[in-house]
Amino acid sequence: MMREIPRALVLCLVCMVLSAMFPAIAPTNVAAGEKLTVGVLKFGTVNWQLRTVKDQGFDQAVGIDLEILPLASKNATSVALQAGSADMIVTDWIWALRQRAEGEDFVFVPYTRALGALVTAKGVTINDLGGLKGKRLGIAGGPLDKSWLILRASALRHQSLNLAESVEMVFGAPPLLSEQLRTGGVDAVLTFWPYAARLKAEGFHTAVRVEDVLAGLGIKRPPPLVGYVFRQAFAERSADTVMGFLAAIARANAYLAEDDEAWEKIRPLMKAANDEEFEALKAGYRTGIPHANGAGDIGGAEKLFQIMKELGGEKLLGRAESFDRKLFWQPDGAPAQ
Repeated sequence: MMREIPRALVLCLVCMVLSAMFPAIAPTNVAAGEKLTVGVLKFGTVNWQLRTVKDQGFDQAVGIDLEILPLASKNATSVALQAGSADMIVTDWIWALRQRAEGEDFVFVPYTRALGALVTAKGVTINDLGGLKGKRLGIAGGPLDKSWLILRASALRHQSLNLAESVEMVFGAPPLLSEQLRTGGVDAVLTFWPYAARLKAEGFHTAVRVEDVLAGLGIKRPPPLVGYVFRQAFAERSADTVMGFLAAIARANAYLAEDDEAWEKIRPLMKAANDEEFEALKAGYRTGIPHANGAGDIGGAEKLFQIMKELGGEKLLGRAESFDRKLFWQPDGAPAQ
């Protein structure tokens, strides 16, 4: 049970947290009782963070009333944001960048640094991307999945290997691909981090981590791909609410990073099959916690954009011809890096 904390101390903590996240500023006034609606995938990992915010009263402590809007698909979250039924959603910055190129004013704040991984079937040994040649590969997210494009870029650069022509590609939803791996329907899967964590807990081998592939492409600090997306106009109109929310999620992350009991409270949301899977998911989340607001990630994101442009082109990026450095949100007065 969380002890009651005096409001003056709470405001002090907010200032400390936000000063760490955004070194150039600290909040002056925290909005009182402002409602903030965040649209999220019904079963997404962000629910672990937001439910912690609600359960521990971190939103009320900074004077906001967080409403979690569960939605059935990624498309539904984007529609909710565009229609105004959600103030924020959690999605990748590639989508937000594409919308900015269409004239929208969406901005991005990181939620997680966790990236996917290549996981091999039992009895299959793959030491590098060249080992995928001739294999049956399950790919979560479709032909324009960001991790897939990153692997393709690395294989082309380092091994002159076109993976799109060298492997038998099987596209599908992550749970389906995991089952295909278990039954021998595929030799390996490239999947999102929670599914890779579950498979690792079952004894499957992680052959390649996407973050390591990015490092090999010269992106030493892999930028977060997924984060909170909202309108710049909303941030300007409701600056205290946005800053209060960022303070609340930073506090939730600190709680989840340091307190194992915090995880017992959200364990039902995680739907872990056993203790091993529970611990793998916990470790994966903790590894992905961002420790900055994303300003220092702009350089890495700009390099990643070039990779996406070369292999994803207009189908992925729409009208976006260059990386927009204003995409990663900075409050007034905070320097872009």
